[in-house]
Amino acid sequence: MNNLLLPKNGITRNNKGLNKAMDMGDSDIIKQIKDSMGEPATEVQNPHFDQMKLKSLSSDAFPHVRMRRLRKTESLRAMVRENSISANDLIVPVFVEENIDERVAIASMPGVFRETEKTLVKRIKDIAASGVKSVMVFGVSHNKDSIGSDSMNPNGLLARMISTAKNAAPELSIIADVCFCEYTDHGHCGPLCQHGDVDNDRTIENIAMQALVACEAGADIIAPSGMMDGQVSAIRHTLDVTGFSDVPIMAYAAKFASCFYGPFRDAAGCALGKNATVRSDRKSYQLDPANGRQAIRDALLDVQEGADILMVKPGLAYLDILQTLRVKTDLPLAVYQVSGEYAMMRFAAQAGALNYQDAMLESLMAFKRAGADMILTYAGEDVANFLNKGQPF
Repeated sequence: MNNLLLPKNGITRNNKGLNKAMDMGDSDIIKQIKDSMGEPATEVQNPHFDQMKLKSLSSDAFPHVRMRRLRKTESLRAMVRENSISANDLIVPVFVEENIDERVAIASMPGVFRETEKTLVKRIKDIAASGVKSVMVFGVSHNKDSIGSDSMNPNGLLARMISTAKNAAPELSIIADVCFCEYTDHGHCGPLCQHGDVDNDRTIENIAMQALVACEAGADIIAPSGMMDGQVSAIRHTLDVTGFSDVPIMAYAAKFASCFYGPFRDAAGCALGKNATVRSDRKSYQLDPANGRQAIRDALLDVQEGADILMVKPGLAYLDILQTLRVKTDLPLAVYQVSGEYAMMRFAAQAGALNYQDAMLESLMAFKRAGADMILTYAGEDVANFLNKGQPF
């Protein structure tokens, strides 16, 4: 029956071939076909037809399935692309130092600066012009004490920089990182107990006050980063009873005790180890990098306490946590590409080891693929300018 499928260009007029075929004994059907054509015909080689006869008509594997079909052209690749990055996804962290006259370059984070309270205005306007919709501000305080009281002062650095940023670009969402490590003289994320560890319950009382000060200054989102038990609940209750029930909380829900924070601590002036009587790490409150299940449990407790957005920090080394949370919750997820991740790419590019722009975009796409809805990155303005205006960085 396969002979019935011969294409027209597989038949040639040839009396001698017909006679030979008849001598060999054709089937009645073949004879009828040849007779109806009026002229004799014979088969010639057709490689495509021969290959088709050898293949199954349906298969779930090669050669019937060829994944490269949908990668053939850029238009095809764009049609089937599962994830994308836009300026709407990006949040830019900004450092603000008080009592300085000129912005200061951060040596361990090429391209990042400590802004003055005056240069903050231009920085915020530039970020807004790039298309980025949100910034997170971090203070570098010159008024530190054992409890970080300046951050609870309505006239302190925290309140001033939030107000300045909001006034510079009212359309931006200003996220207040609420923690005490930038404001305490020992560098830990809250007041200390007698044995030198952070006092959890005193800290969450203070952080609720800090959050209230931030909201009064104009913060659109509160982001507690201290990893204290009950911090989200304490903040949510305080904001609800003081007229800020509509302010969302972005919880640092899974923040690990990571080595990748090194450049940030230089930038924010909160490095530990300067005081021999105070522990030199944050392992008693930040997550153990070995513990994935504990991280998920911690994050889901923040959901129960009233968090509106969950954050995973750092990013690239914890994509498994991000992906698991994406399955476990419908809340929006943020991921923080921390200072060490950023610095690695910048320094590797300076050494000629990789292309910074390509590496950055690939890393951000990994976060989106793992389930992130928003990404905090020091490259946010550069990426947005590239996406919106085609400006390479």
